Amino acid sequence: MVLPAKRPPGRARQARLMRVINVPMRLLLNLPFPTPLSSQLMLLTFRGRKTGKRYRQPVSYVPDGDSLLTPGGGRWKANLREDQPIRVRLRGRNVQARPEFIGDIDEVERLLHTMMAVNPRVTSFVPVKGPDGGIDRSKVEAAVRYGFRIIRWHIKAPPPR
Repeated sequence: MVLPAKRPPGRARQARLMRVINVPMRLLLNLPFPTPLSSQLMLLTFRGRKTGKRYRQPVSYVPDGDSLLTPGGGRWKANLREDQPIRVRLRGRNVQARPEFIGDIDEVERLLHTMMAVNPRVTSFVPVKGPDGGIDRSKVEAAVRYGFRIIRWHIKAPPPR
């Protein structure tokens, strides 16, 4: 097994900031009704693979047909398994969703373009933006080598419209 390189200093600072921001996000995303925030963020609830500890992770998403796309760059995704659906709080409702990890570079790049078209801020969480503001393929390749994946969520019950 090849271990990923150390996280760049700017990414470590961003990770600390997200830990602080995620506290109120969990509360807001857990409300029993849709909010403007829940149109782009959902709350994942899952158990740690080794510890069994319960985690609640806010993540951004973009609808893509019958599924949802999420950038999966954090360590939290190591607790997910493709054959195991988890509870997702989506627009004020609980649904079951099964993750599918996408690591093929061509497909990751294509899906990043799809995600950016809906939410241009997605590249602020994924370091793939080139000097022209578009997606830099060499950065996508580096991110995938580091462990980045796009997660396609297959929803068991259709989300409310």
